[in-house]
Amino acid sequence: MTIWQPQLVDTGPRYRGIADAIARAIQAGELAPGQRLPPQRRLADQLGVTVGTVTRGYAEAERQGWVTARVGSGTYVRNGEASPRSDFISSRPHEDDTIDLSLSLPPPHPLRAAALGRALQGIATDIDVLQSVVEFQSERGIPAHREQLAAWMTGLGMPVDADELLITQGGQHGISLALQALTRPGERIAADVLTYPGLIDAAQQAHLKVVGVPMDDEGMDMEALARLCVQQPPRLIYLTPDQNNPTGVMLGESRRERLAGLARQYDIWILEDGVQYLPEAERGTPLHRLAPERTLFVFSTAKVLAGGLRIGTLAAPPTLRDRLGAALRAQSWMVPSLMVETVCRWVASDDDTTLLAWQTKELGERQRLAREKLAGFTIGGRPHGANLWLPLPEGLRSAVLQEALARRNVLVTSAEPFCVGSEPAPQALRLCLSAAPSQEALAQALDILVELLNEPPAAPWRMV
Repeated sequence: MTIWQPQLVDTGPRYRGIADAIARAIQAGELAPGQRLPPQRRLADQLGVTVGTVTRGYAEAERQGWVTARVGSGTYVRNGEASPRSDFISSRPHEDDTIDLSLSLPPPHPLRAAALGRALQGIATDIDVLQSVVEFQSERGIPAHREQLAAWMTGLGMPVDADELLITQGGQHGISLALQALTRPGERIAADVLTYPGLIDAAQQAHLKVVGVPMDDEGMDMEALARLCVQQPPRLIYLTPDQNNPTGVMLGESRRERLAGLARQYDIWILEDGVQYLPEAERGTPLHRLAPERTLFVFSTAKVLAGGLRIGTLAAPPTLRDRLGAALRAQSWMVPSLMVETVCRWVASDDDTTLLAWQTKELGERQRLAREKLAGFTIGGRPHGANLWLPLPEGLRSAVLQEALARRNVLVTSAEPFCVGSEPAPQALRLCLSAAPSQEALAQALDILVELLNEPPAAPWRMV
């Protein structure tokens, strides 16, 4: 029988290309349910890649739900359609007692729905506002909305001017707009070697090459970035400087200044992502204040109010505003004014202050709880951050532990989706502490995790 061989595209990491080719072949009927994929070494020889690349490709296809690996037997196409991709951009209901720590969501609270209801009720009785939100508006948004959002962000410790802002349909939209306005297909951009998967996806859609820059406990390695700039400067550098996603590492102050200097020296744009909210005392100097003429700042209501609102902002220097406005207009003409008005009424009320104070306290308590439960293990994260990073002890494999947790109804995320380039993913897990429905549920999930971490290696960690 002829061995199946994927047809890979020229852009993007090879392992992702293998996973995408598997998905296309299954959808086209080239790979049938129950069919075994080629042995990894044989496929690696055919494609001229390493066995590790094929292993990562198969693992990515399994993560997306297209195939399943059987220890000692091989990897097989799942019977039936693929299960929904397990990623971070959408929540999903669970009919069982699953505790989902894979989604970077704000902690649930009834005030979110109540505050939204009050904002909508206020709009419903305001005839002038109702008239304005059903009309076409400028692509940059209604000036009063931009002023309200700028005042809100400034109150949160992120000072911006209304003239700097472009209203977006969330943080992911802001990233895509920036890439569309500043880059051309085939160009290179740089990011931490572990970075937000939404940036990786947006870069692939724009046909850009993402170069991973090494990082340590102080964030992106500026010496490595400087060497990259000497070889071939990237068009743009993307960072989440206050808490890297997924590791939680904060970019040091001296490195922020060095980054601003390198960006000026080599004429590089900086895309600063501040969507993962932290209290002002836990943030460093904003990059858009160190290099305002070449930095774009992405923010969103998703991690503060509610992700479903899909409202964010993109602050940019004056030289880019027309270009960004044209890109937004070409995509959707404008952001729906009704949603922006809803957000503006929410942030102008006491509901916003009450909710944010509760959320900050709640995340601090969840972080402390996690550190108590995981005492003795190496962990990373910010005191009031939503996520926690767990490098695994020697000999433990993240894919195996992830599967074992799923069998116990606990969902987590491995490092694979965050990897830039073809470097092997570290054996680690990202735990979204904020996503658990309660502290009690989080404690239950952490107890299961600790139980599995402490099992003898010969139990679930046996590998062929």
